[in-house]
Amino acid sequence: MRHIPLSAIEDAARSIYNPVVRTPLVRLGDSDIFLKLETLQPIGSFKIRGAWNVVRQLAPAELREGVWTVSAGNAAQGVALAARVAGVPCSVMVSDTAPATKLRAIERFGATIVPASYDECWRTVEAHGSDRMRGHFVHPFDDDRFIAGNGTAGLEIVSDLPDVDAVIAPLGGGGLIAGVAAAVRALRPGVKIFAAEPETAAPLTASLKNGRPSRFDAWQASFVDGAGGQSVLPTMWPLLAQLDGTIVVTLREVAAAMRQLADRCHVIAEGAAGCAVAAALSGTVRGTIVAVVSGGNIDLPAFATLVGACRGSTA
Repeated sequence: MRHIPLSAIEDAARSIYNPVVRTPLVRLGDSDIFLKLETLQPIGSFKIRGAWNVVRQLAPAELREGVWTVSAGNAAQGVALAARVAGVPCSVMVSDTAPATKLRAIERFGATIVPASYDECWRTVEAHGSDRMRGHFVHPFDDDRFIAGNGTAGLEIVSDLPDVDAVIAPLGGGGLIAGVAAAVRALRPGVKIFAAEPETAAPLTASLKNGRPSRFDAWQASFVDGAGGQSVLPTMWPLLAQLDGTIVVTLREVAAAMRQLADRCHVIAEGAAGCAVAAALSGTVRGTIVAVVSGGNIDLPAFATLVGACRGSTA
């Protein structure tokens, strides 16, 4: 079975804290929910952890033609910043679902944007490559080095909150939760790990039900653009099948969670991050919970519309 060893995560932790930031845990009001604020990373997302851990390990020959990735926005920014730190060019195949704020950020980091449909991007993710791109491909989640880099967030969670009972993280491709689970379980085997998925894109829920990696036939695009892929990759299944379960939330619950984060913690969260918080607020899991607030890259007008739309809700 595929396994991300603690030693690989600890090696990443010794090497990534420039440009990666060690992010804090913040309590959500007077609840037992703590927020892992990956919004404070220099790209506003956890993806810099995995991206830099991959790029820093590439040989000069692998970097000769630069690097590229495929992304709805956050992995693109992570790989673009990692490439800039390494001094090599970067190009990104970007989904047409990516918000304008993520596109502008990718350009600020100096990467070349190659537009594509969401379907082409997902095919590229599944195939681990594309004839349209040049350079070394940095997969946005299905790479042990990327996953180990993400796992450093799990080391920080256990260090800051040793008595944590459960961790909830959004699921896109699975690289974040696989890394966090590997770190947390190695240090605290009794901690439960749950994936949060939106109702419009819940392939892991379908896969766990079927007992095999599956597609989510009712997939729909939504503002939760950083979570909820079309399928679970067979290569990721050995890691994701070991999780304690999934929590599926409605889009309205996600928007309400985003509003609560803004109201109570003054945090602007994107849809995927709101998905994890909504799952934590659902009451499905009891005890001391950490919700990974995976990113905050969302167009402000869209954010205002979403949190305004849920005005009057229980948030």
